[in-house]
Amino acid sequence: MPLISIIVVNYNGRDYLPRMLDALRAQTFRDFELILLDNASSDGSADAPDLTGLPAARLIRETDNHGYARGNNLAVKQATGEWLVLLNPDTQAAPDFLEQFVAASTAHPDVNAFAGCQYLMQEPGKLDGVGDAYCIFGFPWRGGFGHPVSALPGPGEVFSACGAAAMIRRSVYLAHGGFDERFFMYCEDVDFGFRLRLAGETCRFVPQASVQHAASGISGRTSERTLYHGTRNRVWTYFKNMPAGLLVLTLPGHLVLSAYLLMRAAMTGTGGPIWRGMRDGFAGALRLRASNQWRWTGKRASSWRLARAMAWNPFRMSRRLPHVRPDP
Repeated sequence: MPLISIIVVNYNGRDYLPRMLDALRAQTFRDFELILLDNASSDGSADAPDLTGLPAARLIRETDNHGYARGNNLAVKQATGEWLVLLNPDTQAAPDFLEQFVAASTAHPDVNAFAGCQYLMQEPGKLDGVGDAYCIFGFPWRGGFGHPVSALPGPGEVFSACGAAAMIRRSVYLAHGGFDERFFMYCEDVDFGFRLRLAGETCRFVPQASVQHAASGISGRTSERTLYHGTRNRVWTYFKNMPAGLLVLTLPGHLVLSAYLLMRAAMTGTGGPIWRGMRDGFAGALRLRASNQWRWTGKRASSWRLARAMAWNPFRMSRRLPHVRPDP
């Protein structure tokens, strides 16, 4: 059994997939298997990917596009490693990417989720993300996105791991049901991280475990599909997971910030998909909260402990600042 199962869900990633595979071939840590699941790509990227030189690599071709969430869940069912490393097809991992994750897991045996460091592939010298941060009013963001590399924080605790470069213990992933397949794409990693937080888990940022990331290079950063799913799923994550007491306290702020974002989107020409995302998000919020599917129903961590892992200042979110709690 390998120590690590690398999970890559591909959809029309022809322009990125070969370089992603080349980067995995160059890894200094070799005790891994690769599971490449293709979501019915139409660009030929899954016709004959070069998997030579990759340990125990296999391709799973689906006839339907299941979305990122279900695609990962299907691939994980085939995994045998103790750890899952989730990678996007539009990433290029540094040669010691896996080695640094393994070192972090050895140094912190009580941690079951790790976030890697992402650099913007299109803009050298800028960060793509240092894990996912979460504003207590119900708004996630990729910490440090677009900031210069000089803003890179040291190792520490982050709210959750971005699914583009994450390592999660497989038994923990399975125990929590994996990603919520109703999300299809976007925020499924934040939702999963939120559920881990409710269960008392933490997430550690490992700056040395780095990748270059094209940042929505496949789906498009401002496409209607991206804006719609990102907005709807953000609302679902908040209403589905926020404890009742914190929900009551933060709901006014959530509504005010939602109205502000909608007005700003209207002025920039993106109001349509964001409005539809909010509409469908609020319409389905109570249904998701009432369902036990893809929810943590066990003993919960205290609301105070949960709140301490979040950012309280919405201006930190608006500026996409890193939010990593440094080691003492």
